[in-house]
Amino acid sequence: MQPMMEGADLELFERSLRQATEVHTGTALDAALRDLGWHDAFEVDRCAAVSVLFELQGRNNVTSSALDDVVLGVLDAGGANAAALVLPALGRWAAPGSFDRDRVTVAGLGTVAVADRETALVVATDGSKDVGVLIPATDLTLRRIEGIDPSFGLFEVTAEAVATTTSPQPAPEWAAAVALGQLALGHELVGAASTMLDLAREHALGRIQFGVPIATFQAVRHRLADTLVAIETARAALDAAWLDRTPESAAMAKALAGRGARTAARHCQQVLAGIGFTTEHPLHLSIRRTLVLDQLLGSARALTKKLGEDLLRTGQLPAPLPL
Repeated sequence: MQPMMEGADLELFERSLRQATEVHTGTALDAALRDLGWHDAFEVDRCAAVSVLFELQGRNNVTSSALDDVVLGVLDAGGANAAALVLPALGRWAAPGSFDRDRVTVAGLGTVAVADRETALVVATDGSKDVGVLIPATDLTLRRIEGIDPSFGLFEVTAEAVATTTSPQPAPEWAAAVALGQLALGHELVGAASTMLDLAREHALGRIQFGVPIATFQAVRHRLADTLVAIETARAALDAAWLDRTPESAAMAKALAGRGARTAARHCQQVLAGIGFTTEHPLHLSIRRTLVLDQLLGSARALTKKLGEDLLRTGQLPAPLPL
């Protein structure tokens, strides 16, 4: 992966985002990203802007509405820059709305932005094509999702509304927008998995049994090594997907990141043993986050199944990734 930002510029950019994600989350992090010029960086170098921010969000277990901006940046829908985005429901990556004449039916998800912005962009299916429809926020029904990770700040979004535009904007780039969103979520999963590995490693070095650190035990070392391999496999697939720039490679990278995060959760839980099951230890925060991140824009299992079905239907292997 060859980012346009290099050397001192990239180092300063990463350091600034690290400081912001260590102390802010939600709307406060959105404000910090505006002050830091993250949106300008996204226009100049999407790879660096997305990979750095989302991995740090995963590492620090914080949230922002940057996923809206990533997907909207590809859709380039008229008037959507100041809008929130309605994402597909958990486990799905198809357009979250259906459009019939001047009415749109919505069933999807929203980030923190959907409660703060005046309009929301919904990509809806209109017969054989996708269209982008701007809907006033007052026409949306929002339900805060608590569930496994209430700190994520997601909302269930439903609506039966009239579009604000007489002619909905075509959204032919939905597949490309979803692909970029999947890359962003893949980096966030890698960040969360890396935090789990750090926690397990620190515990293994400090926990003494039979007079020695448990990090010297072969079973513990194998679990930590397997976790590292899973994380680096996902990171390599994400790097390759940035170079390949196809929906298929993005789906593969997201699937590997989701599977890698689940591997990290399983092995690190075992290394941490009893303390890892308590809410006093921070491991549960990363596990909760990965369970939700894996479902956004397609889970590892669902994406792998879809890729396999496409392979059987076409009878052709995808082009090798540029690893």
